[in-house]
Amino acid sequence: MTIALSTPVTGGAQTGFTAPTYTISADIAADLNGKQWAVTALGGTQTGVTTHSQSSPFTWSYYRAKFFKVLGKANPITGIINNVPKNTHKIFTRKGVTPAVNQPVQIATIASEINIPAGADVYDQANLRAMLSLHIGALNQLSAAMGDTVVTGLLG
Repeated sequence: MTIALSTPVTGGAQTGFTAPTYTISADIAADLNGKQWAVTALGGTQTGVTTHSQSSPFTWSYYRAKFFKVLGKANPITGIINNVPKNTHKIFTRKGVTPAVNQPVQIATIASEINIPAGADVYDQANLRAMLSLHIGALNQLSAAMGDTVVTGLLG
């Protein structure tokens, strides 16, 4: 399956938001090995939130490894593969935010990086899928708590 967001994207729970959704439109990623979407409309109650613009971006991007690495050969004596390369996938969310009254927009970012040991994509698919399932599920479950923490600075 390919990386393809469908519109609208249902947002995770956030304090002060009611049923947030994001209508997206395909955009051009900064690099050929990526895909990007821009938020063009909002749904639900999200008072004060802005959609994408050139000077205040609101985008979600996915980048795969430019060159896929393969698993090397095992040491003929020990049978151990000493240097296992990683294939890296990156996910970025960018949002223009205003730091204070009468100040220019600054860009806030979220970056997730997925580092997969070469060979695991063939040999251990179930555990890779479980890792992603937990990661995404935890982000979804903690969406409101993470929003509260980045606003208040409190963990708990």
